[in-house]
Amino acid sequence: MDQAPIQEIDRHEGLESTLTNLSDKLKTGSITVTREYDRTLPRISAYGSELNQVWTNIIDNGIDAIGERHGNILLRKKRENNNIVVEISDDGPGIPQNIQSRIFEQFLTIKGVGKGTGLGLSISYRIVVEMHKGNISFISKPGDIRFEIRLPMKNHL
Repeated sequence: MDQAPIQEIDRHEGLESTLTNLSDKLKTGSITVTREYDRTLPRISAYGSELNQVWTNIIDNGIDAIGERHGNILLRKKRENNNIVVEISDDGPGIPQNIQSRIFEQFLTIKGVGKGTGLGLSISYRIVVEMHKGNISFISKPGDIRFEIRLPMKNHL
């Protein structure tokens, strides 16, 4: 990851590319994706491929949590102060309370045996916080899980 190129990234292209890559999986569970994008957001300097990994990890986890039932995923991009905020939420069962404080630890997974490596959220944390000097947080309750990724518009990469 330390060798990836910094790019001027389009404000929405990465999320849309991720949805395209996960389209078959989204159809399996009859998942509706809602987009609420601020169309005035500027491009930012970032490690584009790595941010796509973040979107993939979080959206894929949401798809798995929803399972084969009908569900919803909301993607929201907005500006708050000097940050671009990306919110990814789903209406799955949520993260169990007893592991929420450890959710970004390596090898922690709530997926069934053989379904997850426990690396997706720890990698996402490193990409957002360490590489981009941003922040990643979440709230979770049954039927409402929301990850919020804050990326500085003027990055000091």
